[in-house]
Amino acid sequence: MKLLLLKEPLTVFQVGALKDIDLAISPLNISVTADEISVVAPTSQVPAETLNREDGWQMFKIEGVLDFSLIGILSKISGILAKEEISIFALSTFNTDYILVKSDKVNKAVQALNGNDFVVIHD
Repeated sequence: MKLLLLKEPLTVFQVGALKDIDLAISPLNISVTADEISVVAPTSQVPAETLNREDGWQMFKIEGVLDFSLIGILSKISGILAKEEISIFALSTFNTDYILVKSDKVNKAVQALNGNDFVVIHD
């Protein structure tokens, strides 16, 4: 299975209201729950006012459209990276899944994934 490593540095952050986010940013992921609004966006486009902020992430995209009947893809990736003591921040969309890894762990993640049935290609 192919994973595309996107080169854009990303930030995971929280805001107090949806109006605090520019919805034209790409890539952009917003998760809204009763407890919080979490956002993933390019570091260069993070608003000045955030509640919390964690810089230094890079994103792997699972290439292709994943059928909802597929089982265990995120589990396999997270297991490989866990063995290397690499934490992840996972996102899912209708079509595919994304795995964020801290930038200082990307090379180690690429090596681990390439050695375990995945092929990492660079953006």
